[in-house]
Amino acid sequence: MNGGDGGDVAAAPAGPPPPLEWKFSQVFGERTAGEEVQEVDIISAIEFDKTGDHLATGDRGGRVVLFERTDTKENIGSRRELERMDYSVSRHPEFRYKTEFQSHEPEFDYLKSLEIEEKINKIRWCQSSNGALFLLSTNDKTIKYWKVQEKKVKKISDMNIDPSRAVGNGSVASSSVSSSPKQCRANGGYADRSLNCLSNDLSFPPGGFSSLRLPVVTSNETSLVARCRRVYAHAHDYHINSISNNSDGETFISADDLRINLWNLEISNQSFNIVDVKPTNMEDLTEVITSAEFHPTHCNTLAYSSSKGSIRLVDLRQSALCDSHSQLFEEQEAPGSRSFFTEIIASISDIKFSKDGRYILSRDYMTLKLWDINMDSGPVSTFQVHEYLRPKLCDLYENDSIFDKFECCLSGDGLRVATGSYSNLFRVFGCAAGTTEATTLEASKNPMRRQVQTPSRPSRSLSSSITRVVRRGSESPGVDANGNSFDFTTKLLHLAWHPTENSIACAAANSLYMYYA
Repeated sequence: MNGGDGGDVAAAPAGPPPPLEWKFSQVFGERTAGEEVQEVDIISAIEFDKTGDHLATGDRGGRVVLFERTDTKENIGSRRELERMDYSVSRHPEFRYKTEFQSHEPEFDYLKSLEIEEKINKIRWCQSSNGALFLLSTNDKTIKYWKVQEKKVKKISDMNIDPSRAVGNGSVASSSVSSSPKQCRANGGYADRSLNCLSNDLSFPPGGFSSLRLPVVTSNETSLVARCRRVYAHAHDYHINSISNNSDGETFISADDLRINLWNLEISNQSFNIVDVKPTNMEDLTEVITSAEFHPTHCNTLAYSSSKGSIRLVDLRQSALCDSHSQLFEEQEAPGSRSFFTEIIASISDIKFSKDGRYILSRDYMTLKLWDINMDSGPVSTFQVHEYLRPKLCDLYENDSIFDKFECCLSGDGLRVATGSYSNLFRVFGCAAGTTEATTLEASKNPMRRQVQTPSRPSRSLSSSITRVVRRGSESPGVDANGNSFDFTTKLLHLAWHPTENSIACAAANSLYMYYA
């Protein structure tokens, strides 16, 4: 822009991005009114692959269901047509059912007299190769490495002999296999009639056939086949809560309450213990591992969270078993705020790295927190999710809802974060500087139906460091804008953000809802 004197005038700094307007896209497994949900059908894991072209869900019945994106494959015309339709701007991700397979079965550990349920705890996509899809899935004890590939179905389309030609005994020539009920044995009661059997069942006209044809094998149809390539078992004494792929494409980690193990994808009978928080005396146990995640680009770096609300960043090139070689992230407890529920609600249920690996998003029972890995003095942003539940913590403890483990996710551009709540609600917060975006949506065909009013301006407080901590959404009431009380029996625990577009997939019981903005 030019000023009156012809000089250049610096453009004003761009403000925060405007809040997104979310719209319903699709639903799979929608319930009808009054329909009872089977326990085995409840979705327990959701994961996009890195391209965003495939989506996987796992359920409590041990099944894995795959969906594939269709809007990039269909309606594809010439470049001129796409430009005329403004295709790249108007489209949004659309998916269709691809296939499903039984990943895990219920088992029984006879040594410990323990039932191992088939519920899928986590799914992680691996690098695809030669048109095949690869993924890891785990229940409480066993991790499996799956390959899903299209196989051509082979069929015989032509018989040996032209069926329009009849043979001497009146049978059709296409009957190349004996249809006689008599058995012709070379050594037995019918040995002397073995040649007669052949001649009676297959009669050849004098001079042979003028049009003898060999069978033709065709493979016009294709079917998807899921094959388990590796089983990683007997490495965890406690329930597996996390698996995460390494950026090197060769290794992954699995974590339970006390240990994190490092695996090679091609070696299923050996793993290396890289983090161990088990004390010599279990009575001295003060915290457990709740989630673990590899850094998205640094193959030697991982983060894990604890039940005390802290996060450790570990460099595998040093001794991961030694706390002095890990970076600790934790928020200082406010004086006089400690109560019976302090440690329970501080326990982190999920962590996610941002796409560039600069930030870590964590979810505890009350809040979402965004951490900068270069600043361990405290979170750079705190988003209030369940502050309205603080007066009800006793009731939530009695019905075990206080132990619900909600997941979290970040957008691909790092500008927004999202997590679930009760009454099948989920919340989206803007985390760019200066933004006040805090949207509450319902997992239904009308996501804005139960929009909760949020404060127009975030309250700010200074933390112990120079960093200003942003806190938003703290005034959300226990009753929504329509006067409906929140239902603690319906909870949205699992959701995932598309890696490149503003699209969210979330699970409400057995239904998979998808939204775009």
